[in-house]
Amino acid sequence: MSELAAYAAHDEASRGRRFPEPEPAHRSEFQRDRDRIVHSTAFRRLVYKTQVFVNHEGDLYRTRLTHSLEVAQIARASARALKLNEALSEAICLAHDLGHTPFGHAGQDALNECMREFGGFEHNLQSLRVVDVLEEHYADFDGLNLTFECREGILKHCSHANALALGEIGERFLKKHQPGLEAQLANFADEIAYNNHDVDDGLRAGLVTVDQLLEVPLFAEHHAEVKARHPDLGGRRLVHEIIRRMIGRLVTDLIDASRARLTAAGVRSIDEVRMHAGPLIGFSDPVRELNRQLKNFLREHVYRHYKVRRMTAKARRVVSALFEAFLADPGLMPEEHQATAERLQAAQGTAGRARAVADYIAGMTDRYAIIEHRRLFDPSERT
Repeated sequence: MSELAAYAAHDEASRGRRFPEPEPAHRSEFQRDRDRIVHSTAFRRLVYKTQVFVNHEGDLYRTRLTHSLEVAQIARASARALKLNEALSEAICLAHDLGHTPFGHAGQDALNECMREFGGFEHNLQSLRVVDVLEEHYADFDGLNLTFECREGILKHCSHANALALGEIGERFLKKHQPGLEAQLANFADEIAYNNHDVDDGLRAGLVTVDQLLEVPLFAEHHAEVKARHPDLGGRRLVHEIIRRMIGRLVTDLIDASRARLTAAGVRSIDEVRMHAGPLIGFSDPVRELNRQLKNFLREHVYRHYKVRRMTAKARRVVSALFEAFLADPGLMPEEHQATAERLQAAQGTAGRARAVADYIAGMTDRYAIIEHRRLFDPSERT
C-alpha cells in the first residue's frame, strides 16, 4: 500500500490476530476486519439500539447503527485525506459501539451501577469483549479474531485494573502510549458525528429550536452563511444546510490541524506515533473551543431535557430490574445464557454469574429489553 503515509497502519506490518489465519486472497487484513464486523450479530442489533433516547417519538432519529455508519463515513474521508489506512479507520468506527447497552448511556449507567461490586460495566470494554469472546461464528475460535490494530482502536480507554487483565492490548494504558492514528481519528469522527447529529435529532424532536441554537457560535456562523446565500430557505432544508456546513468545518479543521501536527512531530512509523508524548490527531485550538461550546449546549438543552430525563429514568428502572431478576435466578434467562452463567460462576463465583447476566442484557435491543421486562413483571404477559 505505497499510497499510505509512513506513519499509517500498514497491513503487512500488522501485529496480527490472536489466532493465526491464512492471509485473505482478495482483500486486505483490515478489510477482512471490517467485513467480519458488518456480518456480526452485534452489528445488526445496533439498528434497534438508541443513540439519544428520544426515538420513541418517531422512526427518523439516529440509532446506534446509523450513527456508526455516519462515524465511518467521516473517518473514511479524513483517513483518505491524511493518507491513513481507510479500511482500518472504517472497521474501528463500525465496531466502536458493538458493546453498547439498550437505551443508550442511560442503560450503560444503570448496568454499571448494577455491576459495581463485580468489576463494573463500560460499553467500550464491552465492545472489545463482543469481538473477542461473545460473537459465535467461527469453528476455530470465539469472537471475530480481529487484528491487534482494530482491537486497539475499539478500546478507547481502560482502567489500570482492566489493562492489567487484558495483556498485550492493555499495555499502552499501563505505559501511557498512544494508539495508532486510525484509532485516534475514529475518536474524533465519533464526536463530530454525534454532536452534529444530536443537533439534528434535537430539532426534529422539538427539544430545542433554531433560535436557541443561535446561542452556539458554530451554529450561528453557518446559519448566517446559509441565510446570506438562501434568504428564503427554512424548515428541514435550512437545518440540513447548516449542519452539513458545521460537519464540513470540523472535518476540514481536523484534517488540516492533524496534518500540521504530524509534520511538526516528524513521526515516520506507527511505532513512533505510539511513543509520542500525546495524540497527533485533533482540532486546532479555535475549533476545539467551538466544538466545546456545542457540546455544552447539547448537554444543557438536549441531554438534560425533561423528555429525555423521563425516558432515561424508565430505562434505568428496566435495566436494573432485569439485572436483579436474572442475577437472583439465572434460570429465567434463555438456556444458552443459563449455561454461560453456570460456566462463569464455576470459574469466577458470583462475579462470573453477574458478568453473564450483564452480557445478556447488554446484547439486548431496546425493544427486546422492554419485552423481557414485561414477560418478567407483567402477570398478563405471555412468556
